[in-house]
Amino acid sequence: MNTADKKHLIDAAGNHYLDWLESEAIHIMREVAAECSNPALLFSGGKDSVVLLRIAEKAFHPGKFPFPLVHIDTGHNFAEVIEFRDRRTAELGEHLIVRRVEESIKRGTVRLRNPETDSRNAAQAITLLETITEFQFDACIGGARRDEEKARAKERIFSFRDEFGQWNPRAQRPELWDLYNTRLHPGENMRVFPISNWTELDVWQYIAREKLALPSIYFAHERQVISRNGFLIPLTDLTQIQKNEVVETRIVRFRTVGDISCTCPVASDAATVEAIIAETAISRVTERGATRMDDQASEASMEHRKKAGYF
Repeated sequence: MNTADKKHLIDAAGNHYLDWLESEAIHIMREVAAECSNPALLFSGGKDSVVLLRIAEKAFHPGKFPFPLVHIDTGHNFAEVIEFRDRRTAELGEHLIVRRVEESIKRGTVRLRNPETDSRNAAQAITLLETITEFQFDACIGGARRDEEKARAKERIFSFRDEFGQWNPRAQRPELWDLYNTRLHPGENMRVFPISNWTELDVWQYIAREKLALPSIYFAHERQVISRNGFLIPLTDLTQIQKNEVVETRIVRFRTVGDISCTCPVASDAATVEAIIAETAISRVTERGATRMDDQASEASMEHRKKAGYF
């Protein structure tokens, strides 16, 4: 990609298309506040939830957010992301509720073969449902986007969940002319995705335009990794090194962040938002397809998790 093309991509961060996406997301966020009695915004510290925070700022500031922030902590998160989560929440002066998968393991509602090393990513669904019940949330605002994965492409913006917290793609409600049906019976809830129509490139262009801070692991840095099945596995206390594997120090960055046990970096020297925009523009693999091992278990792995209550 030549210099002129890169400049065009970066300049596109101020285009009218981003204005439209932002306006739609603000409208959805305000619709949640108006129609739902006890919503929450899911904030992990990842790039998509950082964008949601900016949308919420534009929707409600200088007033306080009309909902708390919620994070379901697996206990296997990258330290840089947790530090950023706490710092950003403190800067905003908003209330953060943290509930941990570890607590669900102690209660016996989550059972893993090896609680110390097994992936806790899918187990977040149980802890989220327990948190929804504890606080009686009727809507949880999340940063999922339709371009991420096949099951998420089926999502409505207001994603209906039944009294068991389950998602049935055939039971979703029509969303014609930006009209949303938020009626719920006791025990039912909504997951709401204001940036459903955004792409990974849109997110990065918006981050550039708004000059949003992010955890450092989104940018190129040195990290010890292991090459395995086409992935770069970050070396951590959770990583089980297999026979004949070699630990290398590589220049990498993360396109998405999640549970350490299933989230992988990609080889990249993109150390600025502008470089990431240029890199994202020519990528032919989605961020989850390139970096999330849990999505590779089967063609329908994400859909199965979502039906059980996952984000």
